[in-house]
Amino acid sequence: MPQRKTLGLTAWILIGLGAGIIVGLIQYLLLPKEANEVIIKWVHDPLGRIFLNGIRLLVVPLVLVSLTLGTAAIGDLNKLGRIGGKTMGIYLSTTAIAITIGFTLASLIRPGTGLSIPIEGGFEGGQSPFMMDIFVNIVPTNPFRAMVEGEMLQVIFVAIMAGLAIASMPNRSKPLVKVLESADHIIQKMVGMIMLFAPIGVFGLIAEVIAGEGLAVFVPLLKYMGCVVGALFIHAFIIYPAYLFMFTKLNPIRFFANIYPAMIVAFSTSSSNASLPVTMSVAEKRLGAKESVYSFTLPLGATINMDGTAIMQGVATVFIANVYGIDLTIGNFLSVVLMATLASIGTAGVPGVGLIMLSMVLAEIGLPLEGIGIILGVDRLLDMTRTAINISGDLMATTVVAKSENEFDEELFYAKNKREDEDE
Repeated sequence: MPQRKTLGLTAWILIGLGAGIIVGLIQYLLLPKEANEVIIKWVHDPLGRIFLNGIRLLVVPLVLVSLTLGTAAIGDLNKLGRIGGKTMGIYLSTTAIAITIGFTLASLIRPGTGLSIPIEGGFEGGQSPFMMDIFVNIVPTNPFRAMVEGEMLQVIFVAIMAGLAIASMPNRSKPLVKVLESADHIIQKMVGMIMLFAPIGVFGLIAEVIAGEGLAVFVPLLKYMGCVVGALFIHAFIIYPAYLFMFTKLNPIRFFANIYPAMIVAFSTSSSNASLPVTMSVAEKRLGAKESVYSFTLPLGATINMDGTAIMQGVATVFIANVYGIDLTIGNFLSVVLMATLASIGTAGVPGVGLIMLSMVLAEIGLPLEGIGIILGVDRLLDMTRTAINISGDLMATTVVAKSENEFDEELFYAKNKREDEDE
Protein backbone atom coordinates (compact mmCIF):
# COMPACT_ATOMS: atom_id res chain seq x y z
CA MET A 1 0.00 0.00 0.00
CA PRO A 2 1.62 3.29 -1.05
CA GLN A 3 2.32 5.78 1.70
CA ARG A 4 0.25 8.92 1.70
CA LYS A 5 2.36 11.99 1.03
CA THR A 6 2.24 14.57 3.79
CA LEU A 7 2.54 18.30 3.28
CA GLY A 8 5.92 19.81 4.06
CA LEU A 9 6.58 22.87 6.18
CA THR A 10 6.80 25.12 3.13
CA ALA A 11 3.32 24.07 2.03
CA TRP A 12 1.91 24.67 5.50
CA ILE A 13 3.51 28.12 5.67
CA LEU A 14 1.94 28.98 2.33
CA ILE A 15 -1.41 27.68 3.61
CA GLY A 16 -1.00 29.85 6.71
CA LEU A 17 -0.15 32.81 4.48
CA GLY A 18 -3.20 32.24 2.27
CA ALA A 19 -5.52 31.72 5.23
CA GLY A 20 -4.18 34.86 6.89
CA ILE A 21 -4.79 36.90 3.75
CA ILE A 22 -8.33 35.58 3.32
CA VAL A 23 -9.31 36.00 6.99
CA GLY A 24 -7.68 39.42 7.24
CA LEU A 25 -9.39 40.59 4.05
CA ILE A 26 -12.79 39.37 5.26
CA GLN A 27 -12.29 41.25 8.51
CA TYR A 28 -11.14 44.40 6.70
CA LEU A 29 -14.05 44.43 4.24
CA LEU A 30 -16.98 43.04 6.26
CA LEU A 31 -16.50 43.61 9.97
CA PRO A 32 -16.97 46.88 11.83
CA LYS A 33 -13.80 48.47 13.09
CA GLU A 34 -14.47 47.61 16.74
CA ALA A 35 -15.01 43.89 16.05
CA ASN A 36 -11.96 43.85 13.80
CA GLU A 37 -9.80 45.29 16.57
CA VAL A 38 -11.09 42.75 19.10
CA ILE A 39 -10.17 39.81 16.85
CA ILE A 40 -6.74 41.28 16.19
CA LYS A 41 -6.15 41.82 19.91
CA TRP A 42 -7.35 38.40 21.08
CA VAL A 43 -6.34 36.14 18.17
CA HIS A 44 -3.96 37.45 15.52
CA ASP A 45 -1.63 39.52 17.69
CA PRO A 46 -1.02 36.78 20.33
CA LEU A 47 -0.34 34.14 17.67
CA GLY A 48 2.14 36.41 15.93
CA ARG A 49 3.87 37.48 19.13
CA ILE A 50 4.27 33.89 20.35
CA PHE A 51 6.14 33.08 17.15
CA LEU A 52 8.28 36.22 17.34
CA ASN A 53 9.12 35.47 20.98
CA GLY A 54 10.24 32.01 19.95
CA ILE A 55 12.57 33.55 17.38
CA ARG A 56 13.93 36.01 19.96
CA LEU A 57 14.47 33.16 22.41
CA LEU A 58 17.09 31.48 20.23
CA VAL A 59 19.08 34.44 18.94
CA VAL A 60 21.76 34.60 21.64
CA PRO A 61 22.31 30.85 22.20
CA LEU A 62 22.32 30.16 18.46
CA VAL A 63 24.96 32.78 17.72
CA LEU A 64 27.08 32.01 20.77
CA VAL A 65 27.25 28.24 20.27
CA SER A 66 27.38 28.10 16.46
CA LEU A 67 29.95 30.86 16.13
CA THR A 68 32.16 29.43 18.88
CA LEU A 69 32.21 26.05 17.13
CA GLY A 70 32.76 27.62 13.72
CA THR A 71 35.67 29.73 14.94
CA ALA A 72 37.18 26.78 16.79
CA ALA A 73 37.17 24.78 13.56
CA ILE A 74 38.64 27.53 11.39
CA GLY A 75 41.13 28.57 14.06
CA ASP A 76 43.07 25.30 13.91
CA LEU A 77 46.24 26.53 12.22
CA ASN A 78 47.56 23.00 11.64
CA LYS A 79 44.45 22.21 9.63
CA LEU A 80 43.99 25.52 7.90
CA GLY A 81 47.25 27.12 6.81
CA ARG A 82 46.92 28.84 3.49
CA ILE A 83 43.64 27.13 2.60
CA GLY A 84 41.87 28.57 5.63
CA GLY A 85 43.10 32.09 5.01
CA LYS A 86 42.08 32.06 1.35
CA THR A 87 38.68 30.53 2.10
CA MET A 88 37.87 33.00 4.88
CA GLY A 89 39.01 35.90 2.72
CA ILE A 90 36.64 34.91 -0.09
CA TYR A 91 33.71 34.12 2.19
CA LEU A 92 33.86 37.32 4.23
CA SER A 93 34.55 39.61 1.27
CA THR A 94 31.67 38.21 -0.80
CA THR A 95 29.33 38.50 2.19
CA ALA A 96 30.25 42.17 2.66
CA ILE A 97 29.71 42.76 -1.07
CA ALA A 98 26.37 40.91 -0.92
CA ILE A 99 24.84 43.05 1.80
CA THR A 100 26.16 46.19 0.11
CA ILE A 101 24.37 45.14 -3.10
CA GLY A 102 21.19 44.49 -1.12
CA PHE A 103 21.37 47.88 0.59
CA THR A 104 22.13 49.73 -2.64
CA LEU A 105 19.34 48.12 -4.64
CA ALA A 106 16.84 48.57 -1.80
CA SER A 107 17.81 52.23 -1.43
CA LEU A 108 17.12 52.75 -5.15
CA ILE A 109 13.86 50.76 -5.36
CA ARG A 110 12.70 51.75 -1.85
CA PRO A 111 10.49 48.72 -1.05
CA GLY A 112 8.01 49.39 1.72
CA THR A 113 7.37 52.97 0.66
CA GLY A 114 3.64 53.63 0.52
CA LEU A 115 2.80 51.14 3.27
CA SER A 116 2.67 52.99 6.56
CA ILE A 117 2.19 51.01 9.76
CA PRO A 118 2.30 53.16 12.90
CA ILE A 119 4.19 51.87 15.92
CA GLU A 120 2.21 51.63 19.13
CA GLY A 121 3.40 54.37 21.42
CA GLY A 122 5.51 55.88 18.65
CA PHE A 123 9.11 55.19 17.82
CA GLU A 124 12.12 57.20 18.83
CA GLY A 125 15.18 56.23 16.90
CA GLY A 126 18.30 56.44 18.96
CA GLN A 127 20.97 58.89 17.90
CA SER A 128 23.52 57.22 15.65
CA PRO A 129 26.72 56.50 17.61
CA PHE A 130 30.11 57.87 16.67
CA MET A 131 31.46 55.66 13.89
CA MET A 132 34.47 54.40 15.87
CA ASP A 133 32.25 53.61 18.85
CA ILE A 134 30.67 50.86 16.75
CA PHE A 135 34.03 49.08 16.77
CA VAL A 136 35.01 50.00 20.33
CA ASN A 137 31.71 48.79 21.77
CA ILE A 138 32.16 45.37 20.18
CA VAL A 139 34.41 44.48 23.13
CA PRO A 140 32.13 43.91 26.16
CA THR A 141 33.02 44.74 29.75
CA ASN A 142 30.60 42.09 30.96
CA PRO A 143 29.87 39.16 28.60
CA PHE A 144 26.90 37.96 30.65
CA ARG A 145 25.24 41.37 30.49
CA ALA A 146 25.84 41.39 26.73
CA MET A 147 23.99 38.08 26.44
CA VAL A 148 21.14 39.11 28.74
CA GLU A 149 20.64 42.44 26.97
CA GLY A 150 21.08 40.94 23.50
CA GLU A 151 24.09 43.09 22.50
CA MET A 152 24.79 40.85 19.55
CA LEU A 153 28.05 42.34 18.27
CA GLN A 154 29.45 41.81 21.74
CA VAL A 155 28.12 38.25 21.83
CA ILE A 156 29.78 37.62 18.46
CA PHE A 157 33.08 38.96 19.82
CA VAL A 158 32.88 36.68 22.88
CA ALA A 159 32.07 33.68 20.66
CA ILE A 160 35.03 34.36 18.35
CA MET A 161 37.40 34.78 21.30
CA ALA A 162 36.13 31.55 22.88
CA GLY A 163 36.46 29.70 19.58
CA LEU A 164 40.07 30.84 19.10
CA ALA A 165 40.91 29.87 22.69
CA ILE A 166 39.41 26.40 22.15
CA ALA A 167 41.36 25.98 18.92
CA SER A 168 44.63 26.89 20.64
CA MET A 169 44.31 23.93 23.04
CA PRO A 170 42.67 21.16 21.00
CA ASN A 171 43.40 18.30 23.40
CA ARG A 172 42.20 19.99 26.57
CA SER A 173 39.13 21.46 24.89
CA LYS A 174 37.77 18.20 23.43
CA PRO A 175 35.20 17.67 26.24
CA LEU A 176 33.96 21.26 25.86
CA VAL A 177 33.73 20.92 22.08
CA LYS A 178 31.56 17.82 22.51
CA VAL A 179 29.28 19.72 24.89
CA LEU A 180 29.04 22.64 22.45
CA GLU A 181 28.32 20.28 19.55
CA SER A 182 25.51 18.69 21.55
CA ALA A 183 24.19 22.14 22.44
CA ASP A 184 24.35 23.14 18.77
CA HIS A 185 22.28 20.11 17.77
CA ILE A 186 19.75 20.90 20.52
CA ILE A 187 19.47 24.55 19.43
CA GLN A 188 19.01 23.57 15.79
CA LYS A 189 16.33 21.11 16.90
CA MET A 190 14.65 23.94 18.81
CA VAL A 191 14.79 26.08 15.67
CA GLY A 192 12.99 23.27 13.85
CA MET A 193 10.39 23.06 16.62
CA ILE A 194 9.72 26.80 16.51
CA MET A 195 9.47 26.69 12.74
CA LEU A 196 6.71 24.09 13.14
CA PHE A 197 4.67 26.90 14.66
CA ALA A 198 5.55 29.13 11.70
CA PRO A 199 2.32 28.46 9.72
CA ILE A 200 0.22 29.59 12.70
CA GLY A 201 2.54 32.51 13.37
CA VAL A 202 2.40 33.51 9.71
CA PHE A 203 -1.39 33.32 9.82
CA GLY A 204 -1.58 35.63 12.84
CA LEU A 205 1.01 38.12 11.60
CA ILE A 206 -0.34 38.39 8.05
CA ALA A 207 -4.00 38.41 9.14
CA GLU A 208 -3.23 41.27 11.54
CA VAL A 209 -1.54 43.31 8.80
CA ILE A 210 -4.25 42.65 6.18
CA ALA A 211 -7.10 43.25 8.64
CA GLY A 212 -5.57 46.61 9.48
CA GLU A 213 -4.26 47.72 6.09
CA GLY A 214 -6.20 45.78 3.43
CA LEU A 215 -4.59 44.84 0.08
CA ALA A 216 -2.40 47.95 0.11
CA VAL A 217 0.29 45.81 1.74
CA PHE A 218 0.92 43.72 -1.39
CA VAL A 219 2.50 46.26 -3.73
CA PRO A 220 5.36 47.05 -1.32
CA LEU A 221 5.71 43.33 -0.59
CA LEU A 222 6.12 42.51 -4.29
CA LYS A 223 8.71 45.28 -4.54
CA TYR A 224 10.54 43.69 -1.61
CA MET A 225 10.53 40.26 -3.27
CA GLY A 226 11.72 41.71 -6.58
CA CYS A 227 14.47 43.62 -4.81
CA VAL A 228 15.76 40.52 -2.99
CA VAL A 229 15.65 38.33 -6.11
CA GLY A 230 17.31 41.04 -8.20
CA ALA A 231 20.14 41.45 -5.70
CA LEU A 232 20.60 37.66 -5.52
CA PHE A 233 20.91 37.39 -9.29
CA ILE A 234 23.36 40.31 -9.48
CA HIS A 235 25.52 38.67 -6.83
CA ALA A 236 25.35 35.20 -8.36
CA PHE A 237 25.86 36.08 -12.01
CA ILE A 238 28.16 39.11 -11.75
CA ILE A 239 30.16 38.90 -8.50
CA TYR A 240 30.78 35.14 -8.45
CA PRO A 241 31.84 34.95 -12.13
CA ALA A 242 34.11 37.97 -11.56
CA TYR A 243 35.84 36.22 -8.64
CA LEU A 244 36.09 32.96 -10.57
CA PHE A 245 37.57 34.47 -13.72
CA MET A 246 39.84 36.92 -11.89
CA PHE A 247 41.48 34.24 -9.72
CA THR A 248 41.32 31.15 -11.95
CA LYS A 249 40.61 32.25 -15.56
CA LEU A 250 38.06 29.41 -15.69
CA ASN A 251 34.85 29.72 -17.73
CA PRO A 252 31.98 30.90 -15.46
CA ILE A 253 29.35 29.46 -17.82
CA ARG A 254 30.94 26.01 -17.53
CA PHE A 255 31.08 26.48 -13.75
CA PHE A 256 27.30 27.00 -13.49
CA ALA A 257 26.65 24.15 -15.92
CA ASN A 258 28.67 21.91 -13.59
CA ILE A 259 27.03 22.91 -10.31
CA TYR A 260 23.34 22.92 -11.30
CA PRO A 261 22.57 19.58 -9.52
CA ALA A 262 23.67 21.07 -6.20
CA MET A 263 21.72 24.28 -6.86
CA ILE A 264 18.54 22.26 -7.50
CA VAL A 265 18.91 20.34 -4.24
CA ALA A 266 19.67 23.54 -2.31
CA PHE A 267 16.63 25.24 -3.84
CA SER A 268 14.31 22.38 -2.95
CA THR A 269 15.59 21.86 0.62
CA SER A 270 16.33 25.48 1.60
CA SER A 271 19.23 24.06 3.61
CA SER A 272 22.96 24.34 2.94
CA ASN A 273 23.58 21.52 5.41
CA ALA A 274 21.06 19.17 3.80
CA SER A 275 22.62 19.92 0.41
CA LEU A 276 26.16 19.20 1.61
CA PRO A 277 26.47 15.58 0.38
CA VAL A 278 25.41 16.59 -3.15
CA THR A 279 27.54 19.74 -3.02
CA MET A 280 30.63 17.70 -2.11
CA SER A 281 29.90 15.18 -4.85
CA VAL A 282 29.56 17.99 -7.40
CA ALA A 283 32.84 19.56 -6.24
CA GLU A 284 34.72 16.30 -6.79
CA LYS A 285 33.01 14.74 -9.80
CA ARG A 286 31.91 17.76 -11.82
CA LEU A 287 34.22 20.63 -10.83
CA GLY A 288 37.43 18.68 -10.32
CA ALA A 289 38.33 19.89 -6.80
CA LYS A 290 40.33 17.48 -4.66
CA GLU A 291 39.00 16.12 -1.39
CA SER A 292 41.83 17.75 0.57
CA VAL A 293 40.26 21.11 -0.28
CA TYR A 294 36.50 20.59 -0.58
CA SER A 295 36.26 18.49 2.60
CA PHE A 296 37.22 21.66 4.47
CA THR A 297 35.83 24.53 2.39
CA LEU A 298 32.31 23.16 1.82
CA PRO A 299 31.36 22.23 5.42
CA LEU A 300 32.83 25.57 6.49
CA GLY A 301 30.85 27.37 3.79
CA ALA A 302 27.61 25.66 4.84
CA THR A 303 28.22 27.14 8.30
CA ILE A 304 29.53 30.63 7.66
CA ASN A 305 29.06 31.62 4.00
CA MET A 306 25.55 33.07 3.82
CA ASP A 307 25.66 35.68 1.05
CA GLY A 308 21.99 35.20 0.18
CA THR A 309 20.99 35.69 3.80
CA ALA A 310 23.13 38.84 4.01
CA ILE A 311 21.34 40.24 0.94
CA MET A 312 17.97 39.50 2.51
CA GLN A 313 19.00 41.22 5.73
CA GLY A 314 20.06 44.36 3.87
CA VAL A 315 16.89 44.59 1.79
CA ALA A 316 14.61 43.66 4.70
CA THR A 317 16.19 46.31 6.93
CA VAL A 318 15.45 49.03 4.38
CA PHE A 319 11.95 47.62 3.72
CA ILE A 320 10.98 47.54 7.41
CA ALA A 321 12.45 51.00 8.02
CA ASN A 322 10.36 52.36 5.11
CA VAL A 323 7.21 50.61 6.34
CA TYR A 324 7.51 52.20 9.78
CA GLY A 325 8.66 55.56 8.43
CA ILE A 326 12.09 55.40 10.09
CA ASP A 327 15.09 57.06 8.48
CA LEU A 328 18.29 55.04 8.53
CA THR A 329 21.57 56.84 9.12
CA ILE A 330 25.02 56.09 7.74
CA GLY A 331 25.84 54.67 11.17
CA ASN A 332 22.88 52.29 10.88
CA PHE A 333 24.06 51.11 7.47
CA LEU A 334 27.61 50.50 8.73
CA SER A 335 26.27 48.65 11.78
CA VAL A 336 24.14 46.34 9.64
CA VAL A 337 26.96 45.65 7.16
CA LEU A 338 29.33 44.75 9.99
CA MET A 339 26.68 42.80 11.89
CA ALA A 340 25.46 40.79 8.90
CA THR A 341 29.00 39.97 7.78
CA LEU A 342 29.98 38.72 11.22
CA ALA A 343 26.61 37.10 11.89
CA SER A 344 26.89 35.04 8.71
CA ILE A 345 29.58 33.06 10.54
CA GLY A 346 27.01 32.05 13.13
CA THR A 347 24.12 31.32 10.78
CA ALA A 348 23.38 27.61 10.74
CA GLY A 349 22.64 26.17 7.32
CA VAL A 350 19.06 25.15 8.10
CA PRO A 351 15.73 26.62 6.94
CA GLY A 352 14.38 29.56 8.91
CA VAL A 353 17.56 30.64 10.71
CA GLY A 354 17.95 33.69 8.45
CA LEU A 355 14.89 35.22 10.13
CA ILE A 356 16.46 34.77 13.54
CA MET A 357 19.57 36.55 12.32
CA LEU A 358 17.39 39.29 10.84
CA SER A 359 15.75 39.84 14.23
CA MET A 360 19.23 40.27 15.69
CA VAL A 361 20.15 42.87 13.06
CA LEU A 362 16.89 44.79 13.54
CA ALA A 363 17.31 44.81 17.31
CA GLU A 364 20.86 46.15 16.98
CA ILE A 365 19.71 49.31 15.16
CA GLY A 366 16.39 49.66 16.97
CA LEU A 367 13.88 48.68 14.28
CA PRO A 368 10.59 47.00 15.33
CA LEU A 369 10.81 43.21 15.16
CA GLU A 370 7.10 43.12 14.25
CA GLY A 371 8.20 44.07 10.73
CA ILE A 372 9.38 40.49 10.29
CA GLY A 373 5.72 39.43 10.24
CA ILE A 374 5.13 41.35 7.02
CA ILE A 375 7.84 39.48 5.09
CA LEU A 376 7.57 36.14 6.85
CA GLY A 377 4.93 34.70 4.54
CA VAL A 378 7.07 35.11 1.42
CA ASP A 379 10.40 34.43 3.10
CA ARG A 380 10.35 30.67 2.60
CA LEU A 381 10.06 31.16 -1.16
CA LEU A 382 12.98 33.60 -1.07
CA ASP A 383 14.86 31.24 1.26
CA MET A 384 14.89 28.59 -1.46
CA THR A 385 16.50 31.01 -3.91
CA ARG A 386 19.08 32.42 -1.51
CA THR A 387 20.12 28.92 -0.39
CA ALA A 388 20.92 28.07 -4.01
CA ILE A 389 23.02 31.25 -4.14
CA ASN A 390 24.73 30.34 -0.85
CA ILE A 391 25.96 26.97 -2.08
CA SER A 392 27.01 28.51 -5.41
CA GLY A 393 29.30 30.78 -3.40
CA ASP A 394 30.65 27.78 -1.47
CA LEU A 395 31.48 25.99 -4.70
CA MET A 396 32.99 29.10 -6.28
CA ALA A 397 35.32 29.57 -3.30
CA THR A 398 36.20 25.86 -3.36
CA THR A 399 37.13 26.09 -7.04
CA VAL A 400 39.28 29.19 -6.52
CA VAL A 401 41.12 27.70 -3.52
CA ALA A 402 41.61 24.29 -5.15
CA LYS A 403 42.98 25.89 -8.34
CA SER A 404 45.38 28.10 -6.38
CA GLU A 405 46.66 25.09 -4.40
CA ASN A 406 47.07 22.88 -7.51
CA GLU A 407 44.46 20.53 -6.06
CA PHE A 408 42.25 20.78 -9.12
CA ASP A 409 41.49 18.70 -12.24
CA GLU A 410 40.90 21.24 -15.01
CA GLU A 411 40.30 18.51 -17.59
CA LEU A 412 37.38 17.21 -15.53
CA PHE A 413 36.06 20.76 -15.07
CA TYR A 414 35.76 21.19 -18.85
CA ALA A 415 34.60 17.63 -19.59
CA LYS A 416 31.21 17.81 -21.28
CA ASN A 417 30.05 14.20 -20.80
CA LYS A 418 29.78 13.72 -17.05
CA ARG A 419 27.95 10.63 -15.85
CA GLU A 420 24.58 11.56 -14.38
CA ASP A 421 24.72 8.75 -11.81
CA GLU A 422 27.71 10.46 -10.22
CA ASP A 423 25.44 13.24 -9.04
CA GLU A 424 23.02 11.02 -7.20
